[in-house]
Amino acid sequence: MKEIKAFIHRNRVADVVRALGRAGFSNLSVIDVKGLLNALDTREQDYSTEIGSMVITEVKIELVCHDENSTAEVVRIISEHGRTGQPEAGWIYITNLQAALQIKN
Repeated sequence: MKEIKAFIHRNRVADVVRALGRAGFSNLSVIDVKGLLNALDTREQDYSTEIGSMVITEVKIELVCHDENSTAEVVRIISEHGRTGQPEAGWIYITNLQAALQIKN
């Protein structure tokens, strides 16, 4: 199993989530985070007093893939639908996952 975390621009998240859903990937988390991706324009930037730098609100998408084929498909979908036209539109991280345990009543 693999855990995928992708950090993308906020304005791309709806397209990415819809494309993942169409491909059958619906068990995912979407979280707003402050990050240092290059802003698409100045309206996207805020100054963070905690960090002492300009930041943007990025979106982190997290999901688990059970095999290599689904991992490759998720990476393809995020890469395709997360594009912004800029040289750097975000990052995708893939890590090995030891176990996934369902919480049941």
